[in-house]
Formats: sequence, structure tokens, C-alpha cells
Amino acid sequence: MAIDVGPRLSLRDVLIVDGDVHAHEQPEQIAPYVAPRWREAVENAARLPYRYLNRPGWSPGAGHMLPGAALPGGRGKAREEIVWSAAQMTQQLAALDIDVGIIFPDHFLKIAAISDGAFAAELARGYHRWLEELWLDPENDLYAAIVAVPHDVDAAVAEIERYAGHPKFVGVFLPTCQVYPLWGHRRYWRIYEVAQEAGLPVMLHSVAGSSWAFPFNTEQHTGIAVHTASHVFAMMANLMSFMETGVPVRFPRLAIVFSEAGLTWVPFLRMRLDKEYNENRRGWPYYADRPSAYIRKMWFMTQPVEEPENPRDLVDLIRIYDGEDQTVFASDWPHHDFDHPRAVFDLPVSDLVKQKLMGLNALRLWPRIRVPAKYAASVTVWRNTL
Repeated sequence: MAIDVGPRLSLRDVLIVDGDVHAHEQPEQIAPYVAPRWREAVENAARLPYRYLNRPGWSPGAGHMLPGAALPGGRGKAREEIVWSAAQMTQQLAALDIDVGIIFPDHFLKIAAISDGAFAAELARGYHRWLEELWLDPENDLYAAIVAVPHDVDAAVAEIERYAGHPKFVGVFLPTCQVYPLWGHRRYWRIYEVAQEAGLPVMLHSVAGSSWAFPFNTEQHTGIAVHTASHVFAMMANLMSFMETGVPVRFPRLAIVFSEAGLTWVPFLRMRLDKEYNENRRGWPYYADRPSAYIRKMWFMTQPVEEPENPRDLVDLIRIYDGEDQTVFASDWPHHDFDHPRAVFDLPVSDLVKQKLMGLNALRLWPRIRVPAKYAASVTVWRNTL
């Protein structure tokens, strides 16, 4: 029997919103944007030898991670894996058929590991000014996240309030690398109150690091294990921290987003938490339902998307955590482990689900995104069905 499958979607047929791309902030670039009293410290950091994500006073590194490039078959970070300007970013994303990009920092993924909280807060302020002037042109399709430094909640709140009405800042970045305490702690709740009021999601982003405490006590591992474990464990630890302190109940309109840990950990943690809650629900008295009911409302970015031998296995796991409507595409461009849009687009799902994963879900998560003109009509039709 002949089956008419009709025209097949291609990447160019769908809106692609990339939830995680990286600008490369260097000390010499940020120095003009920080207060004079901190400028010398930033200029001193600029004089140090260049090392990717491992620069004292800028992006504190973990010594055990450095030997990886010297191992047989190892590799370092090439400077070609860095984006230096908004024009370069726009051009490269277009070559991948990506229409919109959400910028996270590069070195400042590790800003929580900077010991001086006042310095970290000033770096975040300078970074925001740099982004606003050089990256977030009203005419381009680049957006960014506000960095919330965990050291100084007052400073974090002030920056969120400063950019809350800016059309190109679409979320609040919560650094996870070596953050202490975890993000569920009550000291951070004013950040969530202000973000919720502004309609800005809070977005956790993993990066490998090392410290004496879980989830970064990875000093006995090398590159593969560190990258596998620290990213996923950081997301799980912070999600459980949110749950333990009742953040989803205290801030019911706050969107919580997890990025750069893939997807397969989500159904595991949901099922484990439900089991524990069913057996000891008095430990979390503020919940009226199982943890999975609240995790169902959280958001997850795809990168680094798992690529099982049978791609339907991943589709099944997305279904298990009710991820069809709460998952958004991310590439992690231009990092060496970035995901091409095909890695998600080619999953064996319906055309509508493809469109949701690649861009439509992102429009619900980040409503400030301006829909490119070529997709305006189809997006309007989709919105009318909601």
C-alpha cells in the first residue's frame, strides 16, 4: 500500500531559537565598562597568559582539568571556537539555520567561584554594559541573560531591576559552578521575587569545576567523567534545593530553566523524588502534590542532547517527563561540544513537536523574543490554537 507522507519539514521551514550561545568576554573588553576603582584589577587579569575558562581573577579554573589536552588524542580549546562580536555570532548562527540566539557568558560561567563578592558584582555590571552596547542591537536577533551574582543579592537584585524593562534581556542567569549555598537557599529569594515580578525566567547553566563539596568533588576524575558528572549533578543538586525549600510554591509564576546538562536525568530525578515524597511527604509539607507535578512546569534545554543508538529511546524519555511543551533547543555554540540543530530536529516526532522543540516553546518561555518576519504568519496560527 502506498503511503503519501507529504512534504517533509526542513530546518529552514521552522523557527529555531537557540537558548544557549556564548559571547566571549575578555578582561580587556570589559575593563572600560567597570567602575574606576576596579579597572586596575581587570587590567591586571588581561595581562595574564590567555587560557580558556581558566584565568585567575577572571574565570578560576580547576587544575585537574588542564592535563586533558596533553593526553593521547586530547585537544585544547581552539580560538576558532570563540565568538568575538555580534556580527560574527549572527553570521555563524545563520549558517546553522538558527534564527534567534540567547547569549550566556563564557568566562563568567564561573563567576560564582570568584571569592571577592564586590569584585564579582562589578564584573557583572560591566558585562551587562558591554552586552548592551556591543551585542544587543535592536535590529539583530540576539538576546541575553542578566548575571545574578550569588555573593551579593542586593547587587543581583539591582541589576535585575535595572534591566527588567530592557527588550533584549530575557532572563536571569544563575551561575552553578561552585555556587554555595545552592540556589534554593532563602538568601536568594529576593532574586526570585524580582525576577517573577519582571516576568523573567531564572536560568541555571552548568560548567565543570572542582571544589571540596558535592556536586563538584570531582578531583579523582579526568575530563570525560568530570564533564559527564559535574554538569548533571549540578542541575540535580540545585533542582532538589529548589524543591526542599518550596521555591516552586513560594514563587508560582517563576519559570525555572536548566541548561547544559542534557535531558535524560530529568525523568530519573522526577521518579526518585516522587518515590521519596510518597514515603515521607511530611518532610516537604508545603506541597499539595508530588514533586513531579511541580517539575512538570520547569524548563529544560536540550544541549548536550543524548544521542542513543535508537533515537526513540530519547523521545520516550522526553515523553516520560512531559517534556514536549517544556523543552527548548540549545546548541552551546561555539563550544567544541555544540549540538547542530539536526541533533534535535531529526528526532522521530511529529512536525508539530519538532516546531515546539526548535522554537515555539521558546516563544512561550521568552515572550520578549521578536518573531522574525518570515515566521510571523505561522506563529500567529499556532498561538491561536493555545
